[in-house]
Amino acid sequence: MTWRKGGLIYVPDGTLAWAKAGAQLPTAELINPDVIRVYYVSKDREGFGRIGSVDLDARSPNRVLAVVPEPVLDLGELGAFDDSGVAPSTLVRVGSQRFLYYQGFQRSERVPYLTFTGLAIADTNSGGFKKVSRVPIMDRTDEEPFIRSTCSILCESGLWKMWYVSTVKWTKDENGLHYICVIRYATSGDGLCWQTHPHICLEPDFQDEYAVGRPSVIRDRDGYRMWYSIRSFRRLYVIGYAESEDGIHWQRNDAAAGVEKSGDGWDSEMVCYPFVVDINGERVMFYNGNGRGITGFGYAVLVR
Repeated sequence: MTWRKGGLIYVPDGTLAWAKAGAQLPTAELINPDVIRVYYVSKDREGFGRIGSVDLDARSPNRVLAVVPEPVLDLGELGAFDDSGVAPSTLVRVGSQRFLYYQGFQRSERVPYLTFTGLAIADTNSGGFKKVSRVPIMDRTDEEPFIRSTCSILCESGLWKMWYVSTVKWTKDENGLHYICVIRYATSGDGLCWQTHPHICLEPDFQDEYAVGRPSVIRDRDGYRMWYSIRSFRRLYVIGYAESEDGIHWQRNDAAAGVEKSGDGWDSEMVCYPFVVDINGERVMFYNGNGRGITGFGYAVLVR
């Protein structure tokens, strides 16, 4: 497949106290046929992340219609799983409600952070999001004690399906301190209580890679498609691609991902954190570039 890049869309200009560094993990929602709302995380001077949003022209996504000056979602209370940052993962509409699934960050001593999945709900397009709990909806387990976050969710015939990042372990070797991450699958009847499937959907090619992450899943008539980030020692970040008939067993075909770094500019060093959405008959990918989003986010359109 081939994606036509549309360029850089947005990076905060530094005038907002809570948004001094980057616009990471773009997460899109089609508000109406004319407006796309993209959520992102930006950090303040102390490195704490909050979720903000911008509205874009759905027919020309590089045209910013509005920048919301206040965070959509703020830090959790001291000591909570999200006291060091919140970052968007995906948004699901349930009737008149909107479920915003997010990563909660907590800094740690021997490893940089722990992240688990939280949920905030809004009742209308303009209403603010309210966290449903002070604890994660996807918390640590004996099998997954480190990271369970950065999810993609589809709701099909009453069954909620989640693909998410799970850290197998942290390790320290000749490459320094780093994690090993895989993508796993879970299901739910209500979007709140989740049961993890024992099968691992995707894992790194351990010859060079050490993490796969930020899955973005779309279902077409012939099956499921996933775009995701690949982290390796050799290439920093690239975007990968996989296909599945049942959403559980996946076949990697990274050569078909269709989005590479540019020769120069904001995404010349890396491309990462894809979010794929269908908008007015077009398939659009929002993604980050250099510095994992320090340079902001841009987009590409699938050439069918």
